[in-house]
Amino acid sequence: MSNERNERPLVLVVDDDRDLLQLLSFRLQTAGYQVVAVESGEAALDQLAVIRPQVVITDLRMGGMDGLALLDSIRNVNSALPVIMLTAHGTIPDAITATHRGVFGFLTKPFDSKDLLSQVAKAVELSGGVSAATPKGSQSSAAWRQNILTRSPMMEDLLQQTWLVAQSDASVFVRGDSGTGKELFAQAIHLASNRADKPFVTINCAAIPENLLESELFGYTKGSFTGATRNYNGLILEANGGTLFLDEIGDMPLGLQAKLLRVIQERSVRAIGSPQHVPIDIRIISATHRDIDAEVKNGEFREDLYYRLNVVSLRIPPLSERREDIPVLVNAFLTELGQRYGKPGRTLSPGAMELLLQAPLPGNIRQLRNIVEQAFTLCTTQVIPATLIQGALREEPQDMPSLRDAKTRFERDYILKLMKITGGNVSQAARLAKRNRTEFYKLLHRHEVDPSTFKSAMG
Repeated sequence: MSNERNERPLVLVVDDDRDLLQLLSFRLQTAGYQVVAVESGEAALDQLAVIRPQVVITDLRMGGMDGLALLDSIRNVNSALPVIMLTAHGTIPDAITATHRGVFGFLTKPFDSKDLLSQVAKAVELSGGVSAATPKGSQSSAAWRQNILTRSPMMEDLLQQTWLVAQSDASVFVRGDSGTGKELFAQAIHLASNRADKPFVTINCAAIPENLLESELFGYTKGSFTGATRNYNGLILEANGGTLFLDEIGDMPLGLQAKLLRVIQERSVRAIGSPQHVPIDIRIISATHRDIDAEVKNGEFREDLYYRLNVVSLRIPPLSERREDIPVLVNAFLTELGQRYGKPGRTLSPGAMELLLQAPLPGNIRQLRNIVEQAFTLCTTQVIPATLIQGALREEPQDMPSLRDAKTRFERDYILKLMKITGGNVSQAARLAKRNRTEFYKLLHRHEVDPSTFKSAMG
């Protein structure tokens, strides 16, 4: 999939001096940039509600909202957007203030064109865009984000943060509902980093049975357990030099969490059955759709491991918070399906698109794709009618819980029934459940069930 943003980078210029505004716009347009020029800070904020530039250039001294006030407003909305300040001689105290508030750079009036273009190019690269001076095919191109399709200002802000995160080597924790594209963001971080030419290895901690997850991660030696007929390096070692993406980390058993923590602390891994520790150099990106903070609080996820993994946190918004992305995604799906099935050029009717724009879509992008593919498969005309989309929406499960959530819900209902049957007698309930008393108390604590509630009910 190609990204709509493979175009000239956009610069927002703000100055109440019309002559200087025209001069700045001309220099930037000549150098290959798109320019939106406005004459006040208030007008700049209005523009930022509908466009997402890669850099803002603003005068420091303006009537009405000045450059510092505009800088503060931009920082509140998008802390990753670079702002270059135009300053005149004699404004050193204000320049120092701007530096403390996070301005990217300064241009002194009258500005030097080379300095202008140099600072803008650096700012555009910092925000993850493509400088007008960047040759095609360069490592600084936007190829790192080409699989993330969006026209949402919220997502553009997130992508700017993603680029900045990728330039460091910090562990990243990606949060988001199922189907929002957490793995795509993990891949984007990898591609934007200096590890891009090294392995990117993914493991879904929820999809692999607990008894196999350890050997898949850490590897094993021949004969270390029944069925180990060869040496196996494991996925951690396979990712050496690159990035390891641990999807659904919230489903990792506590015992394995302790072993993973040791790997991170010691920067080495030991295969099952091997006495040897092998040094490793990996970046870890983790993701979950679960409330990991609640799991840490309940003792279901190790706090020390969480702090190691959650150095930087990124939240991917659900599709319900960025509905402007639905047409972009639908058109991309239709193009791909048309190529696959030899039926190019199919579109949705306005009514069909309206249904998708209003649908809850709790399954996010994954659910949207399933709906479009079903309608595409059943359609016999070039324009997909609303009736097919309506039928696909009816057949989609609206809020199917994960297996783990379903198990948790069953476990709590089971404990509540035992408490009702025994009148809150923990010892008797533990015997009925064939669990020891200590273990049963842990279950009560995990599900926040108070036995005394049932005793008073019996009385």
